[in-house]
Amino acid sequence: MTAHLDLTSDRITVPPVRVGLVAGGLGAYWPQFPDLLPQLKRSAERVSERMRGLGAEVVDVGFISDEREGAAAAERLREAGCDLIVGFLTTYMTATMLVPVAQRSGAPVLLINLQPTESMDHATFDTGQWLAYCGACPLPEMANAFARCGVPFRSVSGYLEDERAWAKIGRWVRAAGVRAALRRGRHGLMGHLYPGMLDVSTDLTLVAANFGGHVEVLEFDDLRVRVDKVTDAETEARKKQAREVFEFAESVNDTDLTWAARVSVGLDRLVEDFALDSLAYYHRGLDGEVHERLGAGMILGASLLTARGVPAAGEYELRTSLAMLIADRLGAGGSFTELQALDFTRGHVEMGHDGPAHLAISARRPLLRGLGVYHGKRGYGVSVEFDVKHGPVTAFGVIQRRDGRFAFVASEGEVVDGPLLEIGNTTSRVDFGCDPGEWTDAWSATGISHHWALATGHLVPDLRALADLMDVELVVVKP
Repeated sequence: MTAHLDLTSDRITVPPVRVGLVAGGLGAYWPQFPDLLPQLKRSAERVSERMRGLGAEVVDVGFISDEREGAAAAERLREAGCDLIVGFLTTYMTATMLVPVAQRSGAPVLLINLQPTESMDHATFDTGQWLAYCGACPLPEMANAFARCGVPFRSVSGYLEDERAWAKIGRWVRAAGVRAALRRGRHGLMGHLYPGMLDVSTDLTLVAANFGGHVEVLEFDDLRVRVDKVTDAETEARKKQAREVFEFAESVNDTDLTWAARVSVGLDRLVEDFALDSLAYYHRGLDGEVHERLGAGMILGASLLTARGVPAAGEYELRTSLAMLIADRLGAGGSFTELQALDFTRGHVEMGHDGPAHLAISARRPLLRGLGVYHGKRGYGVSVEFDVKHGPVTAFGVIQRRDGRFAFVASEGEVVDGPLLEIGNTTSRVDFGCDPGEWTDAWSATGISHHWALATGHLVPDLRALADLMDVELVVVKP
């Protein structure tokens, strides 16, 4: 979030990721080594505490010592509807204690092996103290049993305060949260396909098949009736907000701003009424009639929605609105983007888009510019202009393969300084560390559509975790 633009108070409330936590060890040890179980339970409490520190809602079913306790924990976690199951291997334990948990939960499974410290004190440790460091021992057993039972899993090994390990665990937790957002998401698709854009069309059934969630098919009339009910006072309040958020170019006139503000309020109501998590839209219109004016008046409201955590993409780009949602839930923004030009002199790829943008990742106070014509679209009005804040970025999109499977594609680069067009578009200069023509050829060869999300930060590790949890291919384009 840039310092000059604080929209955090207006962001939608996203439910926390629900993590089911079960810790365990072999019950035969407890009477043999009385100090062992209390130590392991303290470690389990610390893991639960750190999980909550990652922003997770933790469903902690306690410590299990045999297969019967494992079965009881499995039922509790199944009923809890968790987004991720974490099995903490505190010492040796048998696979039969955790396999039922993994089989019944319906959630992805993460096994963690975090011994108390970096290494044992070999000169002073007895058998009981060693067993507290023995969480690595059952990990191959769990892996073997899970694989033979057809249960996917992933693991992180380290020690209790190992920040390297916790960074990996945090990545899995974030990925589970994004997976949950997609599985429960409601995605609006309003209007019709931009004529001729074969790459943009998406089979709606495949959204449910690949990601889960629901696509709500909307008419522009659903927006029209809500815009008609917007009051003058509400319109003026939205204009006031626009003046606080944007710089205004001299080309912005009050008539166009008033209409955009009215559409913005109606758009908020549409999103609320249909409980939308994202929106893709387009309508061509004709001769200045109301549907054309609505389509042309969307940019202000769609940009404000995107900054609040409800990504909105133009040109009916459903898969890009989904990519924007993923990037946003990873805390990386995600702005509607396409190729604009290649600068072979400086070695940069220029990319951005006219229309809605993620205001929260702007490098500067975003500009609202009045346009007498939208290139390639009917209508006129106000449009957003800025570049993404400079530093590491990731181009990220969703591909629909010929066999119906979705895939992720990503490429990490850096937004850098350089001249920018002043035409009411978002435009960023991205250095991918290679010849811009070679990058463009490699990016296009992946099968990406001509739109994607431009997000802040290098996201490939997070996207790799998400792809694993969702059984989706990740294609990484490197220099």
